[in-house]
Amino acid sequence: MSSTGRLRLAPLVLLALLCAHAAHAQWLREEREAMGTLIAVELWTEDAAAGKAAIQNVFAEFDRLDAMMNPWNPASELSRINREAARGPVATTAEIVEVVARAAHYSQLSGGAFDISFASVGRHYDYRAGDRPGAEQRAAGQASINYRAIALDEKAGTIAFELPGLQVDLGGIAKGYAVDRGIDILMAAGIEAAVVSAGGDSRILGDRGDRPRTVGIRHPRKDGEFAVLIPLSDTAISTSGDYERFFIEDGVRYHHILDPKTGDSARAVQSVSILAPHAIDSDALSTAVFVLGVRDGLALVNRLPGIDAIIIDGAGKLHYSQELLRSAE
Repeated sequence: MSSTGRLRLAPLVLLALLCAHAAHAQWLREEREAMGTLIAVELWTEDAAAGKAAIQNVFAEFDRLDAMMNPWNPASELSRINREAARGPVATTAEIVEVVARAAHYSQLSGGAFDISFASVGRHYDYRAGDRPGAEQRAAGQASINYRAIALDEKAGTIAFELPGLQVDLGGIAKGYAVDRGIDILMAAGIEAAVVSAGGDSRILGDRGDRPRTVGIRHPRKDGEFAVLIPLSDTAISTSGDYERFFIEDGVRYHHILDPKTGDSARAVQSVSILAPHAIDSDALSTAVFVLGVRDGLALVNRLPGIDAIIIDGAGKLHYSQELLRSAE
């Protein structure tokens, strides 16, 4: 065959190789229970085996963090802190120090609307059984809710509680932290397009080919329906809703998002969704804004660069942060 013939065939061979390569590229998705919710990992990969291994590494990280930060597991590191920190400083893991420090930041920023010591009362609620603390028990627990009484020494890596009865629960921020860790693991594995979700907390890496991914915000009162659909890429989104863990007694909805000032469920809104670069931030802020309500919640979000909010108030009306409103114009 002449050299000219070989040159004519070369593009055909190259095209065949590219088509064969593309045929192996695919979206992979797996789900698993961890941290008290459904964890989902979806990614685009050209190597199925490597993609599946990366997904398993993400699940392993969730399991590791769950074993560390689960307040209901007596063997967890967080349970040890809750047992011992009232007696003096407790040395703990770098991850717990990081998460508690970030929680303290949002406690200060929100004027205490976000407070991991809500567990001082929250531990007395059982939403599955429909049980809640009585007035005296709630008042006693509420007296121990104060994020300022959590003495964190980041340099020494220690935590101490300065109030008797104070307990912490990282449920409003730990899943966001785990989602970010999952994305870090996928990026380190060379993944460029993925979604890691943990219940109401998700972070999107890249997009869906030539377009953003469409994310639905659940309607808080209509099962199976979305209140809002929004296109997102390279963004974290967290939704806090009064429909996640709740029971209704005498027409009153008791749910897991407690107002630290009352020890009772916050009821000004039905749902808050926060968009942020990282899930640890969207997770904490969705809780803080839920407690603050529409006016104060939007005032907080509107002064934070790179943060957006969608709030569904108690009457079911939608409210948007300033940047979202500008982008819709």
